[in-house]
Amino acid sequence: MGYQAVGLGIMVFIFIGAWLLFNIFKILKQYERGVIFTLGRVPDDGGVKGPGLIILWPGIQKMVRVGLRTVTMDVPSQDVITKDNVSVKVNAVVYFRVIDPRKAIIEVEDFYYATSLISQTTLRSILGQNMLDDLLSNRESINAELQKVIDEQTEPWGVKVTAVEVKNVDLPVEMQRAIAIQAQAERERRAKIIHAEGELQASHKLGEAAAIISKDPVALQLRYLQTLTEIGTEKNTTIVFPLPIDLMAAFRKIADKA
Repeated sequence: MGYQAVGLGIMVFIFIGAWLLFNIFKILKQYERGVIFTLGRVPDDGGVKGPGLIILWPGIQKMVRVGLRTVTMDVPSQDVITKDNVSVKVNAVVYFRVIDPRKAIIEVEDFYYATSLISQTTLRSILGQNMLDDLLSNRESINAELQKVIDEQTEPWGVKVTAVEVKNVDLPVEMQRAIAIQAQAERERRAKIIHAEGELQASHKLGEAAAIISKDPVALQLRYLQTLTEIGTEKNTTIVFPLPIDLMAAFRKIADKA
């Protein structure tokens, strides 16, 4: 019986020692901080410790771990009605991190869940104030506005929103077809404008060339000969010889005198 009592005492001692060791000594990683509650209270000017070895008083102090690394949060797809009454589905990603562990634990129950909800509501609110064309083309300005608004909401919680990016904008099938038709019409309009501008430039150049040739009749004759040379190199069986207009004018004068 004596040996059994001694063995039981040793086991109890080992158990109590292990329990004290587990509850007294805490190790925090480089990216972690511990918010220390002493009798349920955190001092106004402190209460945040780490990283490294932390010593706690069992039963008196309690520690809550808080990570300081940047968190990537995926915002679920939201149904948004744009300013021009187009229904779209939009999802986004939010990057944030805790800059004040004390506020992140005391001021809000679950800062991750709260940031997720405020991101969803802000996404619907901000995108609903923009036209569909702005939503598709002005991503940078919209992302900056989302980041600013969400960060203002989470600042009292000790959470800093570093970036917000709109990922996908899902349009209805009818709207996709309308946009495709609009894009095709826009491409045709640009092609016609480019063709018209080419014709205009060509007419200007032809006018300049005619003005230069009209000043020197020899230049016109050289142009005739160059045209004949180009025709002869193409192995044509028919040769079109351009008749000088001045020669026709001479015949016309003779006919008028007759």
